[in-house]
Amino acid sequence: MNDVSFASLLTAEGRALLDEVRATEPAQELAVATRLRREHPAELVSAALGQARLRQRAAAKFGAEDAGRMFFTPNGVEQSTRTSVAVHRAERLRALGVRSVADLCCGIGGDAIALARAGIRVLAVDRDPLTAAAARANADALGLTDLIEVRETDVTEVDTSSYDAVFVDPGRRGGRGRIFDPEAYSPPLSWAIGAAAKSPVAALKIAPGIPHEAIPAEAEAEWISDGGDVKEAVLWFGTEPGLVRATLLPGPRELRGRGLPDPAVRAVGRYLYEPDGAVIRAHLVAEVAEELDGGLVDETIAYVTADELRPTPYASAYEITDQLHFNVKKLKALLREREVGILTVKKRGSAVEPEELRRKVKPQGPNSATVFLTRVAGAPTMLVGAPATPSTGGGPS
Repeated sequence: MNDVSFASLLTAEGRALLDEVRATEPAQELAVATRLRREHPAELVSAALGQARLRQRAAAKFGAEDAGRMFFTPNGVEQSTRTSVAVHRAERLRALGVRSVADLCCGIGGDAIALARAGIRVLAVDRDPLTAAAARANADALGLTDLIEVRETDVTEVDTSSYDAVFVDPGRRGGRGRIFDPEAYSPPLSWAIGAAAKSPVAALKIAPGIPHEAIPAEAEAEWISDGGDVKEAVLWFGTEPGLVRATLLPGPRELRGRGLPDPAVRAVGRYLYEPDGAVIRAHLVAEVAEELDGGLVDETIAYVTADELRPTPYASAYEITDQLHFNVKKLKALLREREVGILTVKKRGSAVEPEELRRKVKPQGPNSATVFLTRVAGAPTMLVGAPATPSTGGGPS
């Protein structure tokens, strides 16, 4: 898609065509395109069908209603913030008293939309002409032009002094895929931190895998998961320097770091807890272990074991029925004896791939089980069990 084909989608003809191809399935595209090209320019038909595909993909992030009205670029769908996460951040900024935000590297406007819907005035900045055009079109499509100003320029040239807060979402993809070095972001993390220092409040979106040692002392670090999947990390400035936080959506449920030492390693108990990914990324497994009166199965593995079943939003609980040294034949025999045909395989600290294990054990039968491939006190181990509920162990409801 180029600037010209995108602009054609904003015309009356383009919008009518978008409505017509809205529900086109991939298998129908060729026939639909052939028919429509008899009455419309070929480039416009291709742009409309491409936009329909992007809107279908974007529905998972933005919801079908918004996605069906918005405009996307391929990178915009891939890199934009999920609505639930953007809303969480916007609500937090509003709670901090923020009424205006400079959204730098705004992309197609996902965060700007959430901020504006929270009643916050937004300057949305992106240097890419097509991306900025999409952000502008989205503000218009969702009726938010009174609160969102889109500016096509280099973010390093923007004066943010008149705004209550700065939000920076640097580009973290290059020609070869994901960029893991924060100084290779566009703009670099050091520039973003400098921009944050000039603002009363700032939030910098970063990759969840950022090394903790790269986090500045003056920042609060927050890792966010949605439905159990880690989505992003954010460095906050002007809030609580040094705080580490894991936020779980929906909710939100927030676990704050207290600087606890690593939990002790102990024998596998009746229950195994798998902490949420945001908890693990934030290095807050110790806080969860303390809450559960548990310990680690291995000093390098983020599985918590305990003798009691306790409810916690920060980890999934499993009741362990069997502990085996790593031995595929013994596992296969056990599963055959239990008539397990539905097998969930989880791994942490094991080189064996779940699909490889499934092929070898060939599960058959009406029952289900979960197998954890891990290490226990340094030894390769298989833990067999099933998701726990309060009724399975007589624990609190």
